[in-house]
Amino acid sequence: MPFDLIITCKLGLESLLAEELRALGYQSLTVLNGEIHLKGDALVLARCNLWLRTAERVMLKLAAFPAHTFDALFEGVRQVEWGSLLPADARMRVMSTCIDSQLQSPRTTQSITKKAIVDAMQQAYQKDWFSEDGAEFKIFVDIIRDEAVVSLDSSGDGLHKRGYRAKGGMAPLRETLAAGIVMLSGWRPSETLVDPFCGSGTIPIEAAMIGANIAPGLRRMFAAESWPFIPANIWQKVREEAQSKIRPDPFTIHASDIDGPILNIARDNAEKAGVAEHIQFEAKAMEAFAPPAEPFVLISNPPYGERMEDVQAAETLYRQMGEVLRPLKGAFYILTPHAEFQRLFGARARKNRKLYNGKIRCYLYEY
Repeated sequence: MPFDLIITCKLGLESLLAEELRALGYQSLTVLNGEIHLKGDALVLARCNLWLRTAERVMLKLAAFPAHTFDALFEGVRQVEWGSLLPADARMRVMSTCIDSQLQSPRTTQSITKKAIVDAMQQAYQKDWFSEDGAEFKIFVDIIRDEAVVSLDSSGDGLHKRGYRAKGGMAPLRETLAAGIVMLSGWRPSETLVDPFCGSGTIPIEAAMIGANIAPGLRRMFAAESWPFIPANIWQKVREEAQSKIRPDPFTIHASDIDGPILNIARDNAEKAGVAEHIQFEAKAMEAFAPPAEPFVLISNPPYGERMEDVQAAETLYRQMGEVLRPLKGAFYILTPHAEFQRLFGARARKNRKLYNGKIRCYLYEY
């Protein structure tokens, strides 16, 4: 059964997501802002959920139609064959966005969409009432410039939730962004990798998963596993496939932080992710930083004012970073939202790239 898939990502990661999809063997892609469209079957849907490191969600596109009025929205949604998609006990959760459209109320859009779905299911199941006590089905209705797109979320929890991080620091780095930064660096397990501000361990853990070729979704579940039209053996197949592709070769990533308690959380997260053997954690301040070998690759998300509640302390830290790192031989990839980082670091970056950590606009500075 062929599907139209919409795979979403944070702005700035589209090219990396496209590379991931091509590496999985999917060449016919349409790349848009924050999403990529492709066609595929249930196996493609499952593999994308399991393997994509920079994706946020894998959506099944159900319909697209003009929606200048709520009547048009109701009719367009009702035309979808909901009876073949949702079981009679489905717990429906409708989410909506309205941008540059005559329909401007997400709440009303959600209500109209839910009524249309229920109307279609009443006809399909010949029932007047639905208990909605079964598995959750998350339905998205996005209306942009009066064009509605209806899609069904196959991921459940966002794909950045790998299942290993029960706790984080005060401002944890999103896993998908951490993976993207590692991918942008071009780091390979044969190279020395360090993170002197590892916090709860997101960057070293994502790097270790890349180095060991561990599928990021291997240790979690997905919403589509409860879909009646997706064969259960598909998920077993992709998990067995992913397990067989894990690389056993040894390598070590060096991660440190001045905060001892947060390092305990990082170690626990690394254990849950199955990569503890690849990461050496150490309690160490920036002024004591020394790479285990040169040249080396540094990838880090140092503290900034909003997280430390002390902008001056963050700026002092950036100056210190420059004093320590500039004399060393290595490649540095530093993510921060601070507009004056380059001046404080004492050197202009070779490149910088705008990325988003949640809703926080950041820049990745490459030295």
